[in-house]
Amino acid sequence: MFPSKLTDSFLNSILRVGAVISALVMLVILLFLIAESWPVLGHISPLRFFTDESWHPLEGAYHLMPMLAGTLYASIGAMVLAIPLGIASALFIVYYAPSYLALWYKRLIELLAGIPSVVFGFWGLTTLVPLINQIHPPGASLLAGILILTLMILPTITLTAYAAFMAVPDEYLCNATALGMSRWGMIRGVAFPAARVGIVAGIILAAGRAIGETMAILMVAGNVVQYPDSLFDPIRSLAANIALEMAYAMGDHRAVLFVSGLVLMFLVMVLSSMAGWLGKNRHA
Repeated sequence: MFPSKLTDSFLNSILRVGAVISALVMLVILLFLIAESWPVLGHISPLRFFTDESWHPLEGAYHLMPMLAGTLYASIGAMVLAIPLGIASALFIVYYAPSYLALWYKRLIELLAGIPSVVFGFWGLTTLVPLINQIHPPGASLLAGILILTLMILPTITLTAYAAFMAVPDEYLCNATALGMSRWGMIRGVAFPAARVGIVAGIILAAGRAIGETMAILMVAGNVVQYPDSLFDPIRSLAANIALEMAYAMGDHRAVLFVSGLVLMFLVMVLSSMAGWLGKNRHA
């Protein structure tokens, strides 16, 4: 009994230390972004980042809204496609596929999750963009960015939804079967409500990855600072803009790129807060 209590206490201490370190790392990153952004925030109103006429840092114009819009359009479009596909894939693995097929399909999804983003971008640049170009030039576009992000976040949604469905207590499903419910009735009336929190948490994690993705969308989206009028127009995301311009940016230009990082950090913090709120209200 004593060694068991000692082990529990030791593990509890390790977990607490790990949590504190994680929080400190996030705080250090946030303070670093604020410190690097302060040279421009100290003499430029934050409203200018959303009201300037264009993005021309060398001329003192710092309009971030087209890139923020491109980031959100690509992320939301990818979520619209990936959420139903991911949940359907998880349902197929857990409730519909034969065991051998479910095993191989799950391994395929796990393999997709491990592919580096630059590989997705390279495939999109050499295959997807030319295909879209045949439909509507120039090919490198918002649509290409949406499709690439869909492939990248699909494994996150699928695997988290799979884990949520697998965590549904067996007695819930047995009781539903005893009541004569159909398979879909059991899924809709029992499995979905019980797995709701896990599914939504996975969706939020996927949204965070989509918002922060850099290399893949940089390679396929065209990198034009503009508001897209259609799915076939090029865009530039905030993360891609940082990667493109940080190498030569100086002075206020460099500081504004860190402001872009702050905006991305804020979006991710909002998503994290939503996940935390869902966790607190999981029994509501």
